[in-house]
Amino acid sequence: MRIRDHRADDEPEINLVPMIDVILVLIIFFVVTATFDARSVLKLELPRASGEATESNQALSILVNASGRYFVHDREVLRDDLDSLKATIAEVAGNDRDRPVLLRADARTPHQAVVTAYDALGQLGFRRIMIATAPTPKGAGEGRQ
Repeated sequence: MRIRDHRADDEPEINLVPMIDVILVLIIFFVVTATFDARSVLKLELPRASGEATESNQALSILVNASGRYFVHDREVLRDDLDSLKATIAEVAGNDRDRPVLLRADARTPHQAVVTAYDALGQLGFRRIMIATAPTPKGAGEGRQ
């Protein structure tokens, strides 16, 4: 009786499961550790003004881009009418009407869009409204009256 060696019949194989596990862990790590900045999504050209910079971390941020679209924190207001803007602001801000509001409007924004934002904030009861501006370049404002 001949005893057969089955080891010769085994073909070597590469197990891909551990490699896939490592790749998925790396993808999850990079997604979790990536920082997302809402300001980098929208390119705003702020109007220029002289004055001192103030910083408010707790401010409710409202952005108005050059075409008049509204963004409350990270949420885009789907329609540009007053009621939609008020509903989004009320949903994001909650009941805190003493919270300061930072309005960031592009310099090319239609004036009506800024007035609509002020109107919505006033109707909701916000009284501490700041408007973001870029600093005036040195020597640009001199000589004008």
